[in-house]
Amino acid sequence: MKKGFMEEFKEFIMRGNVLNLAVGVIIGGAFQAIVNSLVNDIIMPLVSLITGGLDFTNWFISLDGSKYATLAAAQEAGAATLNYGVFITAIINFIIMAFVIFMVVKSFNKLAASKEEEAAPTTKECPFCKSEIAIEATRCPHCTSELS
Repeated sequence: MKKGFMEEFKEFIMRGNVLNLAVGVIIGGAFQAIVNSLVNDIIMPLVSLITGGLDFTNWFISLDGSKYATLAAAQEAGAATLNYGVFITAIINFIIMAFVIFMVVKSFNKLAASKEEEAAPTTKECPFCKSEIAIEATRCPHCTSELS
């Protein structure tokens, strides 16, 4: 029997991986706001302090040939600009976000590996006599059956 469009859509949307992806996208958006704030409000002012007041956001090239003091002034005048300072800030945001995600994933992997090590069984059940035997056993010590 052929499923209707709405039934197929409902089945698709109710899959666990689709819901997990939706949650991931929403959390990723919120996480991006946190990283952007970290970069713009904490890291970039420190970089500016270290570099003697350097402000990446005002690094731009005006394509109309005029000189503007700031990017905001150029945009207010309606000038087309190449905003390479904003691009540098975006690259810094990406590197920081990638590093933070790497650290989170690394922590989860370490936690998962420690749980796997703790949960790794050391015994198994003989399929013939149902006795508990060592996991590496190839022959049951109770009934002497060969194990595969």
